[in-house]
Amino acid sequence: MAPPKRMLALGAICTTAIFRVPEIPRPPAKVLATQRCTVVDGMAISAACAFQKLGGQAQVWARVGDDPDAHAMRRALAAEGIDPSGLFTVKGTQSSHASVIVDAQGQRLVVPFHDPQVDTSPNWLPLQDLSNVDLLHCDVRWPEGAETALSAAHEKGVLTMVDGDVAPQAVLQRLMPLADYAVFSDAGLLAYTGLHNVQEALLTVAQQHSRHVGASCGEDGYYWVENGQIAHVPAPRVDVVDTLAAGDVFHGAFALAMLEGQDTASAARFACTAASLKCTRFGGRLGCPSRAEVLQALEQTS
Repeated sequence: MAPPKRMLALGAICTTAIFRVPEIPRPPAKVLATQRCTVVDGMAISAACAFQKLGGQAQVWARVGDDPDAHAMRRALAAEGIDPSGLFTVKGTQSSHASVIVDAQGQRLVVPFHDPQVDTSPNWLPLQDLSNVDLLHCDVRWPEGAETALSAAHEKGVLTMVDGDVAPQAVLQRLMPLADYAVFSDAGLLAYTGLHNVQEALLTVAQQHSRHVGASCGEDGYYWVENGQIAHVPAPRVDVVDTLAAGDVFHGAFALAMLEGQDTASAARFACTAASLKCTRFGGRLGCPSRAEVLQALEQTS
């Protein structure tokens, strides 16, 4: 049996409290939650956890505070088989936190807190470790770290993927050209290009990227450019409970499938199925399905 593929994920990490409510009312208001959970997450972190759960091996690079929450983060990742040794303690700062409210339609309100005193320097990154992975995946929440790691990965011949989610346009323009796999959210793609149509925006970006440009579009599935044309895989129809981290699960699943040698359409179907199944479960990335569940769902829809 071949050894599992290896991902290194770089980005923001936080402890997130997730609350499920019937609806998110207009303020001022008070509403009782029907479910609650706490999870260690972040976009790249959740992608790494999905990559791991679906059959890969993941580690992370991220900054944490000088506090007990950082120790809890390390324990939580290690319990899931994720190598937490790349969590770097920034002295005298607080670890990040977020509160997320999810309504009955699965839509959410996200309120993150990141300590503004956290040093943005990437000088601590153990870039030599890139030689031991198959792919570097970055989100856009720590541009200094992502830019440094992506440049080093290119020098070492390591594949790169960037999650092009909504961010300041200058940040996206700084990072996305460094990605072998530029995998946007639909909103992030439109923010990056300033255009209003996903397919037009993909074709525009593809003129600047030599490998892969695509966009995950929620219930509308995944679009990408292949041989100068738009290709598309629809997402399975599901009863949505919680969309939080669905895009991150997509990234982890898509990266794993591509590394394992699946063609783009098959990898996109695998990733769309994993993300859709996640949406049927409350708890953000905790709802990521197993590989067996994804394969069973693919068999049922083939």
